[in-house]
Amino acid sequence: MSGRAQLMWDEAVTGYDFGPDHPMDPVRLALTRRLVDAFGLDRDVEVVAAKPAGESTLRLVHREDYVEAVKAASADPGAADGSYGIGTLDDPAFAGMHEVSALIAGQSVGAAEAVWRGDALHAVNFAGGLHHAMPGSASGFCIYNDAALAIARLLELGAERVAYIDVDVHHGDGVQAAFWDDPRVLTVSLHEHPRTLFPQTGWPEETGGPNAEGSAVNVALPAGTGDAGWVRAFHAVVPELIADFRPQVLVTQHGADTHFEDPLAHLAVSLDAQRAVQVACHDLAHEYAGGRWVALGGGGYAVVEVVPRSWTHLVAIAAGRPVEPETVIPEGWRQEVFARTRQLAPARMTDGRWPVAFSGWESGYDPADRLDQAVLAARKAAYPLRGLLP
Repeated sequence: MSGRAQLMWDEAVTGYDFGPDHPMDPVRLALTRRLVDAFGLDRDVEVVAAKPAGESTLRLVHREDYVEAVKAASADPGAADGSYGIGTLDDPAFAGMHEVSALIAGQSVGAAEAVWRGDALHAVNFAGGLHHAMPGSASGFCIYNDAALAIARLLELGAERVAYIDVDVHHGDGVQAAFWDDPRVLTVSLHEHPRTLFPQTGWPEETGGPNAEGSAVNVALPAGTGDAGWVRAFHAVVPELIADFRPQVLVTQHGADTHFEDPLAHLAVSLDAQRAVQVACHDLAHEYAGGRWVALGGGGYAVVEVVPRSWTHLVAIAAGRPVEPETVIPEGWRQEVFARTRQLAPARMTDGRWPVAFSGWESGYDPADRLDQAVLAARKAAYPLRGLLP
C-alpha cells in the first residue's frame, strides 16, 4: 500500500455555485486550494482529478427519476419548480448543476477507490461532504450525496465494515438515511441539537433500522457548546464505537460550520478544536482501520476566516505534515484573499486556543450538565444495541 496521501481536486468543482446571494460561496474551495499550495502541501500529496460519477454510480444511492430531474434542471434552470427539492431557496437550480455535482461526487468515490485498493492510505476531498442530499431529493445545499456514494462504492468493492463520522454542525441525515438498515455501515454524527438547527433530525433515539439496530449514533449538542464540550463529546462517544466496530475504512466529514464565526449555526467551536478532532480521526483510522481514511469537507460559511484554514489543516494532517497552529500564514495568500474578496485574511493558523483542554469522560460526568446530558442520551440510546455499556 502506498503511504502517500491523495488530494482529490479538479478546478471545475468551483463551478458548484448557487449564485451570488447564496451562503455556499465556491470561493471557499478556491481559497482552500491556494492555501494548501501556499504551504507547499501540494508537494506532500498526489493531486488527483477523478472522473465524474456516472449514472450507475449515482444510482448506488440516488433514484433514477431524481438523477433525471437534476439533469433536466441543469439543462433548463428556469424550469425548476421546487419538485425534488430543486429550485428552492436552499437549492436553486443553475446551469451545469448535474455535471459539477457529479464531478464532486466522483472525487469522493475516487478517494474511496484509491484507499480501498491501496493506491493511497489517506484521501481528501474537501469539496465533498454534501451529506444532506437524499436518494430522491436535494436538500440543504446538497445535490448528490458524495459521502454516501463513496461508502456505497466501498461496499460494492467488498468492504464489510465502514464507519462514517460526521462532525459538521448539521446532522448527517442523508448518509444516515442511505444506510439506515445496513449493519455494514456505522454512522456517527455530532451536531447542534435538532431543536435549534436544520435539518431537525439527529435525535439520540435515531439508532438504525430493524436489521441494523445501533448502527446510527447521534450526539445532539446544546447550542453554545464550545471547544472543551465539543471535544469532550467526541472522545466520550466516538473512539469506543470505532474500537468495537473495527471498520476496514474510516470515512469522515469535517464541516467547518461548528465554528463560532459561522453565520448559519450556534456552536462556539474554534479552529483549534476542529484541528484536534481532525487529528483524532486520523489516529482512529490508524488504530482501527489499518490507516485507511477518506476525509471530506462539508458545510462552512465563514468562507475567508475559517474554511480555508480548517481544511488546509485537514489536508496537512492527511499528508503527514501537520501545520502547527501558531504558523504564520504566507503573505501571498493573504494578498490574494483581499484581491478576491476585499476581506482581510487571518494571520495565523490558530484562533489562539491551542492546545485544546477538555475533561475526559472516564473522569466522571455531571448529570445536571447539558453537554453531559447530550452525551449520555446518545450512549444510552445506541450503546446497549451494540452490546456496550452506556
